[in-house]
Amino acid sequence: MGLLTKARVKSPWLLHFCGSSCNGCDIEILACLTPYYDVERFGILHMGNPKHADILLVTGPANRRNYKVLQNLYAQMPDPKVVVAVGTCACTGGIFHNCYNVMGGVDKVIPVDVYVPGCAARPEAIIDGVVLALKRLRGEVEE
Repeated sequence: MGLLTKARVKSPWLLHFCGSSCNGCDIEILACLTPYYDVERFGILHMGNPKHADILLVTGPANRRNYKVLQNLYAQMPDPKVVVAVGTCACTGGIFHNCYNVMGGVDKVIPVDVYVPGCAARPEAIIDGVVLALKRLRGEVEE
Protein backbone atom coordinates (compact mmCIF):
# COMPACT_ATOMS: atom_id res chain seq x y z
CA MET A 1 0.00 0.00 0.00
CA GLY A 2 1.41 3.35 -1.01
CA LEU A 3 1.88 6.29 1.29
CA LEU A 4 -0.91 8.27 -0.38
CA THR A 5 -3.42 5.43 -0.02
CA LYS A 6 -2.40 4.89 3.59
CA ALA A 7 -2.98 8.59 4.34
CA ARG A 8 -6.36 8.57 2.57
CA VAL A 9 -7.52 5.55 4.57
CA LYS A 10 -6.47 7.09 7.89
CA SER A 11 -8.27 10.36 7.19
CA PRO A 12 -11.04 9.82 4.62
CA TRP A 13 -13.13 12.72 3.43
CA LEU A 14 -16.82 12.22 2.71
CA LEU A 15 -19.02 13.91 0.17
CA HIS A 16 -22.75 13.67 0.85
CA PHE A 17 -25.24 13.90 -2.02
CA CYS A 18 -28.98 13.97 -1.40
CA GLY A 19 -30.78 12.63 -4.44
CA SER A 20 -34.36 13.73 -3.66
CA SER A 21 -34.92 11.59 -0.59
CA CYS A 22 -37.35 12.19 2.27
CA ASN A 23 -34.39 13.53 4.34
CA GLY A 24 -34.66 10.76 6.93
CA CYS A 25 -31.29 9.31 5.94
CA ASP A 26 -29.80 12.79 5.63
CA ILE A 27 -30.72 13.50 9.24
CA GLU A 28 -29.13 10.21 10.29
CA ILE A 29 -25.91 11.10 8.42
CA LEU A 30 -25.84 14.40 10.28
CA ALA A 31 -26.40 12.48 13.50
CA CYS A 32 -23.21 10.56 12.72
CA LEU A 33 -21.32 13.86 12.87
CA THR A 34 -22.58 14.73 16.35
CA PRO A 35 -20.46 14.03 19.44
CA TYR A 36 -22.73 11.11 20.38
CA TYR A 37 -21.66 8.97 17.39
CA ASP A 38 -18.50 10.97 16.55
CA VAL A 39 -17.29 9.66 13.19
CA GLU A 40 -14.38 12.05 13.50
CA ARG A 41 -12.77 9.51 15.84
CA PHE A 42 -12.02 7.54 12.65
CA GLY A 43 -10.47 10.64 11.09
CA ILE A 44 -13.52 11.12 8.86
CA LEU A 45 -14.31 14.64 7.69
CA HIS A 46 -17.42 15.84 5.89
CA MET A 47 -16.27 17.62 2.73
CA GLY A 48 -18.18 19.79 0.30
CA ASN A 49 -15.83 19.44 -2.67
CA PRO A 50 -15.83 16.26 -4.80
CA LYS A 51 -12.22 16.87 -5.85
CA HIS A 52 -11.11 16.26 -2.26
CA ALA A 53 -13.50 13.43 -1.35
CA ASP A 54 -12.63 9.75 -1.02
CA ILE A 55 -16.10 8.41 -0.20
CA LEU A 56 -19.39 9.46 -1.78
CA LEU A 57 -22.44 8.98 0.47
CA VAL A 58 -25.65 9.04 -1.57
CA THR A 59 -29.15 9.20 -0.11
CA GLY A 60 -32.33 9.00 -2.13
CA PRO A 61 -33.06 7.39 -5.48
CA ALA A 62 -31.56 8.31 -8.82
CA ASN A 63 -34.02 10.26 -10.91
CA ARG A 64 -34.12 11.93 -14.29
CA ARG A 65 -33.36 15.36 -12.83
CA ASN A 66 -30.31 14.50 -10.73
CA TYR A 67 -28.56 11.61 -12.44
CA LYS A 68 -26.23 13.82 -14.49
CA VAL A 69 -25.21 15.75 -11.36
CA LEU A 70 -24.47 12.46 -9.63
CA GLN A 71 -22.41 11.26 -12.58
CA ASN A 72 -20.48 14.55 -12.64
CA LEU A 73 -19.73 14.34 -8.91
CA TYR A 74 -18.53 10.77 -9.32
CA ALA A 75 -16.33 11.73 -12.28
CA GLN A 76 -14.73 14.62 -10.34
CA MET A 77 -13.67 12.44 -7.41
CA PRO A 78 -10.06 11.23 -7.55
CA ASP A 79 -9.30 7.51 -7.82
CA PRO A 80 -9.54 5.33 -5.80
CA LYS A 81 -13.05 6.25 -4.75
CA VAL A 82 -15.86 4.43 -3.00
CA VAL A 83 -19.61 4.97 -3.24
CA VAL A 84 -21.93 4.17 -0.33
CA ALA A 85 -25.69 4.00 -0.99
CA VAL A 86 -27.42 4.96 2.27
CA GLY A 87 -31.03 3.93 2.81
CA THR A 88 -33.53 1.81 0.95
CA CYS A 89 -34.20 4.57 -1.58
CA ALA A 90 -30.56 4.78 -2.61
CA CYS A 91 -30.26 1.00 -2.75
CA THR A 92 -33.41 0.14 -4.75
CA GLY A 93 -35.55 3.24 -5.23
CA GLY A 94 -37.49 2.46 -2.06
CA ILE A 95 -40.96 3.93 -1.70
CA PHE A 96 -40.33 6.12 -4.74
CA HIS A 97 -39.67 3.22 -7.16
CA ASN A 98 -43.02 3.61 -8.98
CA CYS A 99 -42.69 7.35 -9.51
CA TYR A 100 -42.53 8.43 -13.14
CA ASN A 101 -39.19 10.23 -12.82
CA VAL A 102 -37.34 7.71 -10.61
CA MET A 103 -34.81 5.50 -12.37
CA GLY A 104 -34.22 3.26 -9.36
CA GLY A 105 -31.30 2.86 -7.02
CA VAL A 106 -28.05 4.76 -7.35
CA ASP A 107 -26.42 1.73 -8.98
CA LYS A 108 -28.46 2.46 -12.13
CA VAL A 109 -26.29 5.57 -12.62
CA ILE A 110 -22.90 5.02 -10.95
CA PRO A 111 -21.17 1.94 -9.51
CA VAL A 112 -21.97 1.36 -5.83
CA ASP A 113 -19.48 -0.38 -3.54
CA VAL A 114 -21.38 -0.53 -0.23
CA TYR A 115 -25.12 -0.73 0.41
CA VAL A 116 -26.55 0.42 3.76
CA PRO A 117 -30.22 -0.62 3.85
CA GLY A 118 -32.85 0.82 6.14
CA CYS A 119 -35.60 3.38 6.16
CA ALA A 120 -34.11 5.48 7.60
CA ALA A 121 -30.70 3.89 7.96
CA ARG A 122 -29.46 4.02 11.56
CA PRO A 123 -26.27 5.97 12.34
CA GLU A 124 -24.60 2.76 13.54
CA ALA A 125 -25.32 1.11 10.19
CA ILE A 126 -24.03 4.15 8.31
CA ILE A 127 -20.80 4.09 10.32
CA ASP A 128 -20.44 0.34 9.64
CA GLY A 129 -20.95 1.04 5.93
CA VAL A 130 -18.28 3.74 5.95
CA VAL A 131 -15.85 1.42 7.77
CA LEU A 132 -16.56 -1.26 5.12
CA ALA A 133 -15.93 1.38 2.46
CA LEU A 134 -12.58 2.15 4.10
CA LYS A 135 -11.68 -1.53 3.94
CA ARG A 136 -12.63 -1.55 0.27
CA LEU A 137 -10.53 1.58 -0.26
CA ARG A 138 -7.63 -0.22 1.45
CA GLY A 139 -8.14 -3.21 -0.83
CA GLU A 140 -9.03 -5.66 1.95
CA VAL A 141 -12.53 -6.48 0.63
CA GLU A 142 -12.89 -8.42 -2.60
CA GLU A 143 -15.56 -7.63 -5.19
